[in-house]
Amino acid sequence: MTVIPTCLPPDPKPKPLSFAMPPGACDCHAHICGPASDFGYIPERLYTPTECLIGDYERLLSALGVARAVLIQPSFYGPDNRAMLAAMKAATIPVRGVAVLPDDVADAELERLHAAGIRGVRFNIVDIQTAKGVLPMDRIRSIANRISRFGWHVEFLMHVDEFPDLDRALDDLPVDVVFGHLGYVKTDKGLDAPGFQALLRLLATGRAWVKFTGPYRISTTTMPHTDTDAFAHRLIETAPHRIVWGTDWPHVMAKWSLPMPNDGELTDLLMRWVPDTAQRERILVDNPTALYFSNS
Repeated sequence: MTVIPTCLPPDPKPKPLSFAMPPGACDCHAHICGPASDFGYIPERLYTPTECLIGDYERLLSALGVARAVLIQPSFYGPDNRAMLAAMKAATIPVRGVAVLPDDVADAELERLHAAGIRGVRFNIVDIQTAKGVLPMDRIRSIANRISRFGWHVEFLMHVDEFPDLDRALDDLPVDVVFGHLGYVKTDKGLDAPGFQALLRLLATGRAWVKFTGPYRISTTTMPHTDTDAFAHRLIETAPHRIVWGTDWPHVMAKWSLPMPNDGELTDLLMRWVPDTAQRERILVDNPTALYFSNS
């Protein structure tokens, strides 16, 4: 019988930042886990999260000086978005969400999700994939066509280095596309990895966005993950108006071999990734507004 591992809880005491968050700063990537008594996890999940609720998350954001948030549907709920939607409704700060949808989602459900603050649809290509290096383009295109009237986007959890023709594969979608974790390329594969170069080409067209999230997912070194700097700098050089930032709280990937990261230390990586104050404000405030909050 397969044992499903349980994640460690997040560090509840973020260290003070070495810079001041600008007013209106937005965390563009976090997950809510629970309450487990109300929302069950799917049997085929790869891990079981520790219960991490909206109140816990808002305390973290308050400590960091972050004023807005975007919640992302995690894999352990599948297409059951109820926990995220309940957290969005209970939140005391402006919140948007990115959902996971079944292929046969009804038009009325799309309308309801839009009214609740959903602004994108997530495709998990890492944990749920039928063939390595192959995108389920029929499914992606079908959903993209249906959500385009709302101004939503498609978000991918994927290792872009596995898709050297990424820009051509997604070129004809009628919506913007978003990629997490700086493209999710292990740093030892280098900036010249064909898939990362394809991401840069797609980013340069103005139809893609990249999240500065989860450096521990791509780094081959321990904190402060200096091997991620070159990737961050290249992405900013390509399209500074298409970069957003997120905590990746509660760090469900740091569940076995990695020490649980401290959110203050993780956030401080922005000082190396984006040393210019004005550019940092653009990434923390202006870009999230354009991607998540401008389409009411």
